[in-house]
Amino acid sequence: MIRAYKLFTGEDGHSHVIEGTVANKELRETESVMFNETAPHSSYDWHPAPATQYVITLSGTLLFETFLGETFTLRPGDILIALDTTGTGHKWKLIDDQPWNRVYVAFKDEASINFIAK
Repeated sequence: MIRAYKLFTGEDGHSHVIEGTVANKELRETESVMFNETAPHSSYDWHPAPATQYVITLSGTLLFETFLGETFTLRPGDILIALDTTGTGHKWKLIDDQPWNRVYVAFKDEASINFIAK
């Protein structure tokens, strides 16, 4: 199984994170796939996820933080399941000397995800 972090908006309007894994299961109902690269040492301030999506990290190590101070480190091979499309959102910064290369896989709704909480 592949390590994953699920970011979601709680009833309090803030983003929260749960660590778990993604099961070996076909992903259905995808809307788009996009590749992106961000330069080393970059950061991105508070924002909600722009879409319900998997973010698959290929290179780069990032520190993510929620508005309430929850943190986690995303490494190559990890998957971020971004469901926090409303509320206070999250921020991130690259903490190594590598660019952040990633694949975004947007999907229609939460029923498409294969997340197993730790």
